[in-house]
Amino acid sequence: MRSILILSFLLLGVSSFAQKKLKVLHTNVKSFRMKFPSDPAITLRTWTIAPHLKPDSTVVWDEKIQFITDVDSIYIKVDKKHPVCDFLVIYQHKDTCLTRVRFEEIPDHIGTLKKAAKYNTSDLRTVPEFTYQDSSNVHLRALRKKYNLDSIAGDAGELNQIINLMHWMHNTVAHDGQHGNPESKNADDMIMACSDGSRGLNCRGLAISLNECYLAMGFKSRYITCMPKDLQFDDCHVINMVYSDWLKKWVYMDPTNNAYVMDEKGTLLSIEEVRQRLIDGRTLILNPDANWNNEEYVWAEEYLHFYMAKNLYRLECPVSSEYNYETQVEGGNAVYLELVPLDGLNQSPQKSERKAKGVNFTYTNYVTNNPKSFWVLPKTETTR
Repeated sequence: MRSILILSFLLLGVSSFAQKKLKVLHTNVKSFRMKFPSDPAITLRTWTIAPHLKPDSTVVWDEKIQFITDVDSIYIKVDKKHPVCDFLVIYQHKDTCLTRVRFEEIPDHIGTLKKAAKYNTSDLRTVPEFTYQDSSNVHLRALRKKYNLDSIAGDAGELNQIINLMHWMHNTVAHDGQHGNPESKNADDMIMACSDGSRGLNCRGLAISLNECYLAMGFKSRYITCMPKDLQFDDCHVINMVYSDWLKKWVYMDPTNNAYVMDEKGTLLSIEEVRQRLIDGRTLILNPDANWNNEEYVWAEEYLHFYMAKNLYRLECPVSSEYNYETQVEGGNAVYLELVPLDGLNQSPQKSERKAKGVNFTYTNYVTNNPKSFWVLPKTETTR
């Protein structure tokens, strides 16, 4: 996304504030607006101060940024020659937050993705088959009843049900990228952990929870970890794919951003189709109510052509779509399949294993270059 947290830098001391004659921004609220006047495609964004970070930092790709609070505003200018600008945010006339804006040139994620267009449909290496837990499972039935999922999904047709469930998850649990998820990684326990409003879930927690709600309603679904080319990274994204009997294909759902994607005719697209359309430069339309935490609009250019273009390079998901799959139970084993393009950096080993810390729980990973193995459609029987 256009602004992300970067590694903390050491403060040189309070006296350096005066020596640098830093700009000062006053605010009575912790969250306020960022505006990018140089880019008409980008309107207002939300900035939330984090005084415990020293400094509280963001990376930008615009040379001029305006910060607008309830009582004040300032302009910050950065460029290639002067890439860093510090300023002070004074919260309620007492708390001081050193804030740093760092300029970087826009990475060419679309270019990288285009180089990753080639797969190998002749890759016949053995990989596990995907399975989907039936909605008759006792935990899924309890989940469906406890959260009134039938009422939430409604009766206006399959696609509306899929979208309504995604909207509900987005509105029920906030996205919280600053904390890990609860140890018990099933929808009920994770939703309940957030019920008092003191915390939320990261994108993985939201996608796992939504996936189990889809399964509870009889939809075949998976949650997909979308990753960049680099094997070591600070950011990835996790979204959902749901099988539509009506469209006879997977559709893309993102509970973090309340987002789904359509073509020029308004037809819902799959993750595979979104990736290919980014490579081909074809039309992608984001739903107009896409947003982050009901605080910040999500814009197609930024979200799809920048953020997801970076993260749709490699794709991974569990081979078993079921309740509580990632909770580390004694003797458990979570198995994943990763789809890697031909220029990917992790072509081997084709199968690997690692143990969780402190518990006898195994993670098994398979790699394939064959998109047919990864995007294989489920059986069309439905229990809805």
